[in-house]
Amino acid sequence: MRTITRMYDGLLNLMALVAAGTLIWLMVAVVVSVAMRNFGIQPFAWLFTSTEYGLLYMTMLGAPWLVRERGHVHIELVTAALPANARRIVSRVVAFGCVAVSAILAWYGFELFQTNIERNDFDVRAYFYPRWMLTITFPIAFSFMAIEFGRFVFGKELLHSGEAGIHE
Repeated sequence: MRTITRMYDGLLNLMALVAAGTLIWLMVAVVVSVAMRNFGIQPFAWLFTSTEYGLLYMTMLGAPWLVRERGHVHIELVTAALPANARRIVSRVVAFGCVAVSAILAWYGFELFQTNIERNDFDVRAYFYPRWMLTITFPIAFSFMAIEFGRFVFGKELLHSGEAGIHE
């Protein structure tokens, strides 16, 4: 079991690393595109398309890691006002709701992925790109997010710290 957990954690970290690399690519692509426009050169079509795809990949691959690190935006105003026992209950109920939503989105994302494969859909702009290569990120990312939110439902740690404001 320990080996599976380490492999899972490694995969989650790898997904976050790919998301970080994609963020760097987005910065480079935008700077190159703007520089080309300033010099009167038409930017490459694939440059724009790759940034669109990159936004999707970065968001979907980085989201499960953000859940683990509690890096998603959420407001602690209510949980900070609750007593410790009530805060635990509310935090676990919210995390359970997040598991349910993530699982539903993973399911529908998988159906969309299957539909793209069955129809042999392509995104045709700068180049032919199989649409399933975009939609495969939905079931993967939302499944991992469901697992990560599940850790807050059943694990020792809570999703909410109970501390309102910025604490860094």
